[in-house]
Amino acid sequence: MIHIRSNEEIELIRKSALMVTATLTEVANFLKPGIKTISIDNMAEAFIRDNGGIPSFKGYNGFKYSLCISVNEVVVHGFPSDYELKDGDIISVDCGVYMNGYHGDHAYTFAVGDVNPEVLKLMRVTKESLMRGIAQAHANNRVGDISYAVEQWTAKEHGYGVVRELVGHGVGKKLHEDPQVPNYGRRGDGKRLKEGIVLAIEPMINLGTREVYTLEDGWTVVTADGKPSVHYEHTTAVRKNSGEALSNFAPIEAAERANKELNTGHLEPVAATA
Repeated sequence: MIHIRSNEEIELIRKSALMVTATLTEVANFLKPGIKTISIDNMAEAFIRDNGGIPSFKGYNGFKYSLCISVNEVVVHGFPSDYELKDGDIISVDCGVYMNGYHGDHAYTFAVGDVNPEVLKLMRVTKESLMRGIAQAHANNRVGDISYAVEQWTAKEHGYGVVRELVGHGVGKKLHEDPQVPNYGRRGDGKRLKEGIVLAIEPMINLGTREVYTLEDGWTVVTADGKPSVHYEHTTAVRKNSGEALSNFAPIEAAERANKELNTGHLEPVAATA
């Protein structure tokens, strides 16, 4: 069942989504080489609870952590661990927060130290594809219009692998609701969008092949060729003329820039939201 949310409900979802933004901003402040990914998870859980939220992921279908932390070739659903981040790593941090009866769901991929320019381009293009998908999330379009926009920019224009086994989704009172939102497809296909639907749009794009597999833990999804994967996500409301991101990359990007300046002594560019 696809839910149409009232403006009041959308504002409650926005509060949850912006708490995810605040959490990811704290992650941006915290990241540097040598940090264990489990320490990021511990920090995030404390921050969410201290601010009146509940980590949406912890306990979800048996998941043990507050964040999905996916490094390099891990696409999504990576476990926080004693792995210490290294210069040149990329790390996708996916976070959900439950507040006031509604979930927010939002992800961001960070560069740790000096990252290969080829991978930085993948990050930029994936972020741009998300914004192109959001622009298609308007009333009377269909889910396939979002999917096509993401695939066109990443696979057709830049030759990247678009993961097909994992999709975006509706989000609201439940973490995962209808409809599913693939990152590939044809314009005009799928469910018709109505104003008030809230979606988690989340391109998962690989530098190489689109093929992936799941590790024996039943959660961790990795690229089949071992090349890096990038993941960005916004909680998005369907509006009359365009989608509206209820979460916000700007504070995360600002914190990421400040962190790089602090740790390197000079300001490095961060791919801005398109």
